[in-house]
Amino acid sequence: MELHQRIVSAPVDFGAIRSEFGLASEYPTEAVSDARDAVDAFAGIRVDRTDIEFVTIDPPSALDLDQALHIERTPTGFTLHYAIADLGAVIVPGSALATEAETRGQTFYLPDGTVALHPTVLSEGTASLLPGVDRPAALWTIELDNDAVPLSFSVTRAMVRSRERFDYAQVQAAADAGTLPPPLTALPEFGRLRIEAGLDRGAISLRLPAQEVVPDGDGWRLRLEPRTEADDWNEQVSLLTGMCAARIMVEHRGIGLLRTMPPPPGSAIDSMRRTATALGVEWPAGVPVGRMLAGLDANTPAALVLMSEATGLLRGASYALLAELDDPSPEQLTHSAIGAPYAHVTAPLRRLADRFTTEICLAHCAGVEVPEWVVDGLKSAAETMRRTDSVANKVDRACVDLTEATVLAPRVGTEFSAVVLRAANGSRGAEIFIADPPILGRCDGAPLEGATVPVRLTVADPDTRTIAFAYDADRSH
Repeated sequence: MELHQRIVSAPVDFGAIRSEFGLASEYPTEAVSDARDAVDAFAGIRVDRTDIEFVTIDPPSALDLDQALHIERTPTGFTLHYAIADLGAVIVPGSALATEAETRGQTFYLPDGTVALHPTVLSEGTASLLPGVDRPAALWTIELDNDAVPLSFSVTRAMVRSRERFDYAQVQAAADAGTLPPPLTALPEFGRLRIEAGLDRGAISLRLPAQEVVPDGDGWRLRLEPRTEADDWNEQVSLLTGMCAARIMVEHRGIGLLRTMPPPPGSAIDSMRRTATALGVEWPAGVPVGRMLAGLDANTPAALVLMSEATGLLRGASYALLAELDDPSPEQLTHSAIGAPYAHVTAPLRRLADRFTTEICLAHCAGVEVPEWVVDGLKSAAETMRRTDSVANKVDRACVDLTEATVLAPRVGTEFSAVVLRAANGSRGAEIFIADPPILGRCDGAPLEGATVPVRLTVADPDTRTIAFAYDADRSH
């Protein structure tokens, strides 16, 4: 077998992908002027909470900082303060800025730069929760018991000041060293309790290798996206807040927007059980699929196979308008991967829906009417989110596919070691995972599911963004 050389980087042009999906980077001049001139419409009624020592946790290069948090242990549990950038206060309904944001729907992330939902003067400047400056925020206060079960929650408009920004690796290193700053000291315990609560609810979290395209000198390379426990703890803060927001909207009925996902069909669970049995993975009766997956060593072939199959359980995510649901069932309100009703409210700098849902929760908590612009625009916002979610997924996949094909083009004919995630099924080829460079791809032939086998690269075409591998049982012996 020819041992493949380490593949590092290649020049890749993502411009064609921007054009293909109609991603216009340039913001209209009038909308940029609106963003530059934006003022806080609620400056006179904000609660001053600059006394709370907030910090942010984001990727190292991020400047569009939506959230800042402070969590502390109390004698009876936890108190979480979670500040969210208040876009509803600085975007004038019906303005050029509002109109353009409602067209764009969300920020699109490409390896060579973002196509932002809002002009960067706003999203990376005056509305971003950057450290050392006062910022208008929608401030969530959530009181929890010793098991991190929420006892009370509310959101109000406040002025906040972040003290410091961290990335995930820094938080993880500080947690490992026992040197977390006071605003985050309770985060690991909170996060672990919330993860356990999620498994009890039937939540499903996949830990499949995530491909990421990153700069490498004058080119680009693929890597597996690093994920730390700190990522998971921080994710639980956002998930909890979204669950509280959903409860507020559901309890008040009428106007509201939930992020939903139908439960997986029983046939899909049965198929996973058969796969687990074939792989020798113990899965006792009555144990939910999420808890079974959480107990696996993610680095084993069996875990990769089962998590790959589990992606089929997490389909059909959409947005549900409460006004359109007459006496909804629990299933209609629930996001099955979370195991509870859930709403997007924590990323308004990057996602259109969050500005609307945050405004609904602020109104309900204040005991006032939901603003007319929210009532009138919510259905359109939901439609925009459905459309742009689909585009965002396709853009992400196109960027990875183009990089894979470009990086591998000089290596057609080379053999690689691969884990077989799914066996071939009729006209569908087998699905494989290669660790270096990290590739999830199709493979001709009939390799056994869960096996580690040699595969040969047969196609790598940047023009069509396609790659293909082949397995030859005779050559593998």
